[in-house]
Amino acid sequence: MSSELIKARSKISSIKSYLKQDKLFPAIVSLHEAIGIIVRTPLIKHEKDEFARSLDSALDLLNNDPGFRKICPMVLKHTEGQEKELLTTLKELLDDLQGSAVAEAQQMLQALDDTKRLQLARGGELLAQGKIKDAKFVFNKLVLQFPDDTDLKYEISELFLRHERNKEALQWLTEALKDFPESAHLYNRVGMVLRKMGEFEMSEKYYMKAVRLSKDDAGLFFNIGRLYIDWERWEKVDEMATRALEINDRFTEARKMRAFATKKLKKTEEQA
Repeated sequence: MSSELIKARSKISSIKSYLKQDKLFPAIVSLHEAIGIIVRTPLIKHEKDEFARSLDSALDLLNNDPGFRKICPMVLKHTEGQEKELLTTLKELLDDLQGSAVAEAQQMLQALDDTKRLQLARGGELLAQGKIKDAKFVFNKLVLQFPDDTDLKYEISELFLRHERNKEALQWLTEALKDFPESAHLYNRVGMVLRKMGEFEMSEKYYMKAVRLSKDDAGLFFNIGRLYIDWERWEKVDEMATRALEINDRFTEARKMRAFATKKLKKTEEQA
């Protein structure tokens, strides 16, 4: 997932926190900016599905917020393919609000985003220096400040993965899944981490949850194929590579995977 899409998810995740703090303007600005990113970014199907669920949840929070109902008499709805219309509605709503308040909200959002970036970078530096406890302290403090930011937890997990701290990465991915239990992307990442930890059966369970949410992601089936390679289940490797190629017949690595599985199966038959 691109950095822009991660940014969009983070903005959607922050809406709940802003409304809890009675910060309506930042919540609306966050939603507007997130939809703007979604509109201008090409999405594959499972990403569209994830964002559709996230937008529905965010709009439900806004529509039921007393402050929002006072300034917006209509119920905002998200319809697939009509994101531009929703973006226009939000823009008109923001234009109706005081310009200075909107500008202030945008400045606050930028300041908060800068804070997250700086602290994530600081935590990454500490991990690179082997100062694991110090890094954990920075990340824990950051999440206390942004408790509803699912993508912040995901980004922390990625930093731990980058430094081969699989156990900690799994912990943060699990926390992110508690916030967003319908994310195929998160189930996929948990499956990958568990594979690296040698927990093949658990890895398979998480991958299958990802498949139930996203059946058209060639990369997901390729990742499951990598699990079965480590597990030495060659028929399953062949099956997953084939499914990946059915979705994307130009997937060179999946074709190589299937050829590898065929060779292993043939060798197994010869030894039988």
